[in-house]
Amino acid sequence: MKKFQKFLTMLGAVSLLVIFFSLIRFFSSAGIIPRKGIAILKVKGVITDTDYYIKELDKLSKNNDVKAIVLRVDSPGGAVVPCQELYDEILRVKKRKPVVVSMGSVAASGGLYISVAANKIVADPATITGSIGVIMQTMNFRKIADKIGIKVITIKSGPHKDLLNPFKKVDPGDIAIVQNVINDTYQQFLEAVSKGRGIPIDKLKPIADGRIFSGREAQKLGLVDELGDLQKAVFIAKKLSHSPDAKPFEVKKEQPFIDKILGGQVSVFFDRISSILKGEIEKKSLMYLY
Repeated sequence: MKKFQKFLTMLGAVSLLVIFFSLIRFFSSAGIIPRKGIAILKVKGVITDTDYYIKELDKLSKNNDVKAIVLRVDSPGGAVVPCQELYDEILRVKKRKPVVVSMGSVAASGGLYISVAANKIVADPATITGSIGVIMQTMNFRKIADKIGIKVITIKSGPHKDLLNPFKKVDPGDIAIVQNVINDTYQQFLEAVSKGRGIPIDKLKPIADGRIFSGREAQKLGLVDELGDLQKAVFIAKKLSHSPDAKPFEVKKEQPFIDKILGGQVSVFFDRISSILKGEIEKKSLMYLY
């Protein structure tokens, strides 16, 4: 019995230590902004949701201790509307303080779209950028469905309500409708790059056919201002903000409390389970995507 009580005491002590150190990690994870700071905000991966980025940019723009913002863009682009939302937010922020983009390995298509809103763009010579264009992809299973005897019955209010239905014969009318939308959003892309980089649209179009460029090629074409790494971008941000003694700091994404305590991606797991239970599926979207 005494051995069991000792075991429980040791177990309790170990549990308290785990909780203690977890709480230390929780409270120490909050970022501290220097009195004069250059904020580094990372935009990584495919851009599909901009709530976090817009919220952080708004906070940073209103914080007087933050003298400039460096966006570290490492993204192949994303959905059209989120890219446009982030582009618009960067335009708003740079009215208050300088915004400098530091391109990472890839800053193509939508990654370039959001970048052209900044005051300056810095890219590594080997950065993959460009890919100006719009894409939407779908699959057609009509022939396979016919072979195995699957028939999908669609009840609709108009001939194009089931646009790009993968189980019906490819409809030229559907393709024409989607192509018109793509052409319009492509024109919006051209206008954003033309405005942001000061390149006339007639000179931009020959290189805006979806092709990619290295950072060095992009600089020659006027899509990038300077070649260099993140430190070069920070240096330029200090110069633009007239704050040579400002200290760079990285904006840390706030994690849910349970993730901080357990040090994992518990909330992501439960979000995915929730999506499955609700029957959510991926939707077709127009993409500024490389």
